[in-house]
Amino acid sequence: MAIKLNLFPIVLGIIGRIVLIIIISILIALISYLVSRPDSGQFTSEMNNMSKTGSNSGGIIWNFVVGLINMSIMFTTIDWLRTKEQPQTILRDSFSVFSKRYFIGALVIEILKRIFTFLWALLLIVPGIVKNYSYSQASYIFKDAVDANPNSDVNYFDCITRSRKLMNGRKWRLFILQLSFLGWEILNWIVLGLGSIWLIPYKNATYAAFYKDLTAKLSSVEE
Repeated sequence: MAIKLNLFPIVLGIIGRIVLIIIISILIALISYLVSRPDSGQFTSEMNNMSKTGSNSGGIIWNFVVGLINMSIMFTTIDWLRTKEQPQTILRDSFSVFSKRYFIGALVIEILKRIFTFLWALLLIVPGIVKNYSYSQASYIFKDAVDANPNSDVNYFDCITRSRKLMNGRKWRLFILQLSFLGWEILNWIVLGLGSIWLIPYKNATYAAFYKDLTAKLSSVEE
């Protein structure tokens, strides 16, 4: 089930890499041709600037889309781990975050996380990394808040704050968890990303289980 649920973003990622390689190859060939012309200096410079601008903006949009799809999968995986019931509509569940129920909030929280992390990174790299771990659970906290009270307005900043409190003293644990995937990531790189079919579902399920474990322990402490 996990592989089926993650199949779309895996295929999307592979297609994205192929398209990116094709675009880069075309740009390199075009620039090489233009450079060989004696009167092409200024035009080549403009082409380089345009390609950099286009690739940067396209990369940001692409990262957001893929990030939201992964968030959908995480939402579904968390529900699966809690209820032990496999989703009946796997393809639709892969896009659950794009529903009216979640989309605006998920997008806003993702933007806030990146803005806050960037602002902290302006001070030093390390604070930015630390805050990235602090805010890592905000999207899942948002999901639980929406599921608990579908008709109420969720405070997005409160989700960020609750994530920071939830991760207090647990950031190192998440770092070690992510570090455990390093060997698999290297192996996946060696096989040109083919290992993503198994690696991405494994990682998403692991992160969902991490959040489930955090909230379960928090609930037991409060009780």
